[in-house]
Formats: sequence, structure tokens, C-alpha cells
Amino acid sequence: MFSLKTLLIDQAPVACLSIDGKDYSITALCQRVNSPALPDSVLDLLAQWETNLPKLKSLAEQATAHTDLILSEANATLPPVLYPGKILCAGANYYDHLQEMGVPAEKKDQRLFFFSKPARQAAIGDGQCAAIPKNCQKYDWEIELAMVIGKTAKDLTLENAMEHVAGYTIAIDLSARDFARAPEQFYKFDWVAAKANDASCPIGPALIPACFVSDPQDLDLKLELNGQIKQEANTSGMIFDLREQLVRLTEIMTLEPGDIVLTGTPAGVGAARGEFLAPGDQLHAHISGLGTLNTTIA
Repeated sequence: MFSLKTLLIDQAPVACLSIDGKDYSITALCQRVNSPALPDSVLDLLAQWETNLPKLKSLAEQATAHTDLILSEANATLPPVLYPGKILCAGANYYDHLQEMGVPAEKKDQRLFFFSKPARQAAIGDGQCAAIPKNCQKYDWEIELAMVIGKTAKDLTLENAMEHVAGYTIAIDLSARDFARAPEQFYKFDWVAAKANDASCPIGPALIPACFVSDPQDLDLKLELNGQIKQEANTSGMIFDLREQLVRLTEIMTLEPGDIVLTGTPAGVGAARGEFLAPGDQLHAHISGLGTLNTTIA
């Protein structure tokens, strides 16, 4: 098993294989084992994912014989997919989250909907800081399983939807709750002000290829704030499953390799209990088999 990371090395992003907690530059490995060069960008690897995946598997099998290529742990971790074309997010998609917000929680009463975050400005990597937006008093956390697209997708079906997922990672949807509601306006809710803030989407630490995730609808999620568990659930609690989300999204738009889809958050968000983030807070988002994403609030 391996995962993909993007590390900042000598002020440049470098695509890396991560094996048993050790990181290797893909370019350096290709050179060492005399393998044809692979793209030095996870986004470019995803553009030809079906071709590149077996090459990455072969490279990973040879990597551990070259321990001198292991990269320093001091290198900063960027989002695994640097500058994806789109970051799309499913809203209100766990039964227990609807219940804690006082909303009817039967599927027949719900409509699957999405919002987006600006890919370049919102995404930050593992261990990076997320600043509370100016004048925001109610900044909130939401752990989410994120799908990463590996093949151009339009008008998918329930039967073929998952064939277009390259892998999975962890995301935190940081939300400015007090920016969201506009009851005096006809539109009532301001999604951009609530969800599209800079550094509002920590992602990572790595992209786990889908072939290594046996059942993405049975993954444990846990978010800790300063060591206290705030969210603890399983992806089986989704109202609309991953296939249904992809089908609906591709009715709306074309998904492209590298696009990231956040799939909803379970119960335990701050808004439900009147608790919100403050500077210095430490968030640790864990999903079984995918690792832990760490974020400091600035």
C-alpha cells in the first residue's frame, strides 16, 4: 500500500510516494530505478490515472530498497492535490447531523445539494494554519471524507460512478456560521461568505488510492479539538451515498481528474452546541485507513 503526497521541498511542490510513513520523491525514485519518468505533480498523475496507477504500484514495490531517498519529515505538507480544478461539498448529508440541527432526518424529506470552495485559496495542507476570517465570531469545524476524481465524468450512473474515483483523503470544512444567514435578504443564506473563506479547507495529509480502500461507506471518522472528541461517526451514516453524490454532481457539471468532492459531515459540529474555534486551537481529523489531518487555528 502507498499514498500520494505533495511536499514543499526547496520552495517547490514535489509529488511523493508515501510508504509506511516514509516519503519518497517520485521523480527521484524513477531516476534511481531507471523507470520512465512520471509527472512531478499529483494533479498531472491523476490526468492519466489508469495508466499511471500500475506504474506507481511498481515504483512503490521498489522504493523501500532505497532508504537513502527517504525525505526529511521537516518538509511542509501541501494539499495532496495542489490546485485542483474544483472543490465541491455536499451539504447536510448525515442523518445525525440533521438531527442535531433540528431538521427532519428522513431521506424522502431531503434534497442532495452542493456548494463550492475556491480551490487555490481555500485548500491548505496538513500542519498548516487556518486563520479565522476577519470579523467572524462563529468559526466552526466539520470533518469530511473527500473523494478525488481520476477520470472525466459526466452523467454517471449508480453502476459506474465509483470507477471515476481515483482515491480518498480527509478534509475539514471550516465554516463561518455568523456570515451564513441573511434573514433580512430575499436569498436568506450566503454560501460564499460562509464557506469560501481563505484557508477554509484543510485537506490531506495524503491521497489514498481507491484500490486500497475496501469500503469507503464503512470508514470511521473522528475529529478532536484540543484533545477532546467532538465528532465521532462512520461514513455509513450518510443520507446520500458516494455513488448518488457523483450521479447528481455529473448531472450538473463535468467532473475532471483532480477535482475534490467533500461528502458531508456527521453530528458534533460547534454550531449545534454553541462552541466555536479560537486562535491557537488544534484540530485533529482522523479517518480510518486515511491517516490524520492536523490544523492549527490562527
